[in-house]
Amino acid sequence: MNFPQALSILVVDDEPNIRKTLGIVLESEGHYVIAAGNPKDALAEAGERYFDLALVDLRLGSESGLDLIGDLQSLCPWIKCIVITAYASIDTAVEAMRRGAFDYLPKPFTNDQVSALVGKVLEIRTLEQKVAALQERLKELVPEAIIESRSPAMQRALAMARQVADSEATILICGESGTGKTILARALHSWSSRSAKPFGEISCPSLSSELLESELFGHAKGAYTGALRDYPGRIAACEGGTLFLDEIGDLPLPIQAKLLRVLQEKAYERVGELKTRKADVRIITATNIDLESAIGAGRFREDLFYRLDVVTIVLPPLRERREDIVALAESLLAFFARQNNRRILGFSKDAREILENYEWPGNVRELRNAVERSVLLCKESLVGIHHLPVKLKSVNRGPEAGDFVTMEELERTHIRRVLASSRSIEEACRILGMDSVTLWRKRKRYGL
Repeated sequence: MNFPQALSILVVDDEPNIRKTLGIVLESEGHYVIAAGNPKDALAEAGERYFDLALVDLRLGSESGLDLIGDLQSLCPWIKCIVITAYASIDTAVEAMRRGAFDYLPKPFTNDQVSALVGKVLEIRTLEQKVAALQERLKELVPEAIIESRSPAMQRALAMARQVADSEATILICGESGTGKTILARALHSWSSRSAKPFGEISCPSLSSELLESELFGHAKGAYTGALRDYPGRIAACEGGTLFLDEIGDLPLPIQAKLLRVLQEKAYERVGELKTRKADVRIITATNIDLESAIGAGRFREDLFYRLDVVTIVLPPLRERREDIVALAESLLAFFARQNNRRILGFSKDAREILENYEWPGNVRELRNAVERSVLLCKESLVGIHHLPVKLKSVNRGPEAGDFVTMEELERTHIRRVLASSRSIEEACRILGMDSVTLWRKRKRYGL
């Protein structure tokens, strides 16, 4: 992302010569400048456009420039205000800072003094914009709705995650591919006391055994052909933070033993080096396979499993949390619509029903891809059936009244649809006209 090398600046001074001089100096450096001679005009300008910086005279006729600072900041939250005055004193400087001024510039001032202060503001605004961009990028990668849920099973998983996030316990996240294991790992890090430190991620199946060992523990120069320099490894890179090992079931057995030592003794050696190093890193792992079956097959160490299995969080597949499907889809729709500058308000009724009834074998990842595709194809206010992927449109939507099916099949479909669209079991009971015990029995009977 490119960040601007110029600022939008508001000059507020009741002396025309000062306004003109500052305008010439700042515009010659590439900045965009608007001048105002009084607080009323200044606020009117700030209400029309965004400013990064305001140069405000302390005395504006019968009014004080200090009173303007708060009003400007309410209109432009990121604005930096520099107070300029011919009546410089320690008291006014202190009061200006107390009111929220960024700096204080006494008259007469030189062009170089103005340029230096504006340059400082430019550096700070650039950093602020980078931070904001990174935060937006994080939201793009991790839409907040993915770790919110109305599903009791998902709520239990998230409640456990929040409860253990700030502990030092090793966490094992289980669930099918695409259920959001990586997203939850990042959330666990952000909720912990280690959040200010690095978060690292390794996908165990993506690297060969040799490269995976080097990536995890690091290597010394010359440890193997191609090791042209020392490499610290992810454990060292995440010092004080969190390391997430995705698909831990694919970790080769020799590396499993070394990881066990890290967990038990907080110690390890780099490849090709005898020096023992200490590891201050929290390990979070994830798997989409049954590790106990892998133990029985000799592919996973039993002692490592029990060391990883301190806290296990199970993420249910999307088909088991149907009450979340539409809410997730709408959140993703809003995100992709903003990203692609589309004005799309939601899904049509038929499209929502298809989303609810599809089995989503790829889980949240598949839903995200389907919604992104729909946004790109949609040129209307609502995403309709014709915007959805073909495999979703061919889904069996279940029997309808009047179809040649049994009453049981019809009842099962009706209860499932009501459950999927209700906010709670109590609401579903009201809609269905049955008490909670009867609904429980029906759900058990139909496997809902």
